[in-house]
Amino acid sequence: MQSNQMDYFPILMQFILAVGFVVGMIFLSGKLGPSRKSKIKSKNFECGIESVGNARIPFSVKYFLVAILFVLFDVEVIFLYPWAINFKELGMDGLLKMMLFMALLLVGFFYIIKKKALVWE
Repeated sequence: MQSNQMDYFPILMQFILAVGFVVGMIFLSGKLGPSRKSKIKSKNFECGIESVGNARIPFSVKYFLVAILFVLFDVEVIFLYPWAINFKELGMDGLLKMMLFMALLLVGFFYIIKKKALVWE
């Protein structure tokens, strides 16, 4: 069975309707809702605590590095799940490729340990 472009028309219409509804509601709430500007309302507010100091204090790069490394290794480990599900169908060839993948993963892990990327001062 071949599909043509008209088969996707209802999906396109639903997408346009959903986006239009969201944009319309945001626009209407901004125009119809109450708007009172004052010095107190414009002040920054964080969890009920008064703001103290400058919010532009630089963070240590270590926080971002750990986050990026976590995402990197987490995404790589996600590839283990489909391999485990199809382990019997992939056979010895799949096992060898996964061993190569895990070896490359370990090389990357040992590299970041050698560079002391996870060491905190």
